[in-house]
Amino acid sequence: MNKPLVGAFLAALLLGAGVAPAVAAEPAQQAQEAAPKVGPEAKAVTFAGTVALSNCSGSVVRTPDAAPTDPALVLSNGHCLESGFPGPGEVIVDQPSSRTFTLLNASGSGVGTLKASKIAYGTMTDTDLSLYETTSTYQQIEDSYGIQALELETAHPTAGTAITVASGYWKRTYSCDIDGFVHQLKEGRWTWKDSVRYTSECRTIGGTSGSPVIDDATGKVVAVNNTGNESGQECTDNNPCEVDENGNVTVREGINYAQQTYNMVPCIGARSKIDLDREGCGLPKP
Repeated sequence: MNKPLVGAFLAALLLGAGVAPAVAAEPAQQAQEAAPKVGPEAKAVTFAGTVALSNCSGSVVRTPDAAPTDPALVLSNGHCLESGFPGPGEVIVDQPSSRTFTLLNASGSGVGTLKASKIAYGTMTDTDLSLYETTSTYQQIEDSYGIQALELETAHPTAGTAITVASGYWKRTYSCDIDGFVHQLKEGRWTWKDSVRYTSECRTIGGTSGSPVIDDATGKVVAVNNTGNESGQECTDNNPCEVDENGNVTVREGINYAQQTYNMVPCIGARSKIDLDREGCGLPKP
């Protein structure tokens, strides 16, 4: 996984941009590996609405139907939770949290601090996702900081789409295309379904975990960055492998991945509350 930055011991466990979530890398590694390839298509994508966690990246997101008075949601990875990696089959819902997030403006400067009231949802089963509910409404954030939430795309993305991975932790962007989709992505104990595979230009590193993956054409969030194969090993921590419908395994060293987010939109109801019983919601339940 693109590990979260947590201290030397945990960092060692999280080494990589793959199933052991992408944690932040050491500064030297950052300087050598994190320089993004930015093309003309990505110029419209900024850091506005992204956030920096203590160990990962994230973003303030909303559904198309969210009201300005709804409590704002922050999107990141399940492996970035302050409680540690959820185990296979584990789903966290409505757990109190006082975590804080540094809100960034378009240029990547911190403009304020948001505070969580709870972990609305978190899991590493089928997907690698966390959603925090904050103590601020979307309107309060816009009034105080002039920052609007990033909108979640409601449709499955398509291969060939130009995307930008915007890391609030490193204040860096990575530009590439969606190369395709993976039936099952296996990393260590975890399995994710229908994952997004990037083209090789997106060389995300530790600390980019939880970054929004933004469609350059629409500005909407289509996925959340979470992992990559670091050293060519097969299905190990930090070395996810691809498994197709027939069980065939493919290893792509140096390739990175994300988890789609369109499928969580039906699970967010009135007042931007998580409701796993809503029609169309396919997220794992506790």
